[in-house]
Amino acid sequence: MTPWQEWVKHPQDLWIRRAFFQVHLWVGLGIGLYVLVISISGSAIIYRREIMRSSSLKRVVVAESGRRMSADELTQQAQRAYPTYEVDNIREAQAPDEPDDVVLERDHKRIERLFDPYTGSDLGDPHSMTQRVVEWLVDLHDNLLAGQTGRLVNGVGSGLITLLSITGAVLWWPGIKNWRRSITIDWNTSWPRVNWDLHSAIGFWCWFFVMVWGISGIYFCFPAAFTPRIHLFGGSFLSWIAQLHMGRFGWVTQALWTVLGLVPAVSAVTGALMWWNRVAIKKLRGSRTA
Repeated sequence: MTPWQEWVKHPQDLWIRRAFFQVHLWVGLGIGLYVLVISISGSAIIYRREIMRSSSLKRVVVAESGRRMSADELTQQAQRAYPTYEVDNIREAQAPDEPDDVVLERDHKRIERLFDPYTGSDLGDPHSMTQRVVEWLVDLHDNLLAGQTGRLVNGVGSGLITLLSITGAVLWWPGIKNWRRSITIDWNTSWPRVNWDLHSAIGFWCWFFVMVWGISGIYFCFPAAFTPRIHLFGGSFLSWIAQLHMGRFGWVTQALWTVLGLVPAVSAVTGALMWWNRVAIKKLRGSRTA
């Protein structure tokens, strides 16, 4: 048979497919935990704009007592309260009974605090617990809680997810006689087979989404690499790719993206279980009998 005929009928015999399998296997195992974190956090923040809007800032009232501090005086008070931080910005209140909002920064970490403009007292975080949790999840998803270094690691991770999508597409093809079996799940069989079917079927039906998330993730982390090409599509390309990444085309797509966002996590778990069932258990049994 020619290589094409072999690919169509018996792709498992081709050396190139075996090479792709090794790449897919070890890359998948290597970034499995990363995929879990990115997948779950990404799904959790789909509705972050709606959550942030519905969870308004705390309403804190201060007692009017004398003269309000100037920006320089309030900066000194904030520096005393947080000596390891530098004041980045002060937003003065519009009403006499409202506190001033102070933003401080240290090593790319920013905190926001409310200060009494009359006494200089620290009145706490202006954001609710819900908002802080959402912001933490966003930072985890975007920067792995590690600032610019985390963003760079995230870019590499997005590239590896794209690689998994490409190699997975090649590996999915089981041959002309069995391809239909690879797009369905037989729930009435052994659990290792169900696990294999699940990994194969969701890979087929959700391949486009994972590929898009991988490529757009690379762009968000390394935008300069895309800049010369973006001009070919016009300025709306940036907005479009952000909307596509988060499913911001309406409540239906956002709900769908929230569910589909967990697909990479499911793929990582089912892939690890496949390796455990096919390789790890056999090696453990062999070491025990030796």
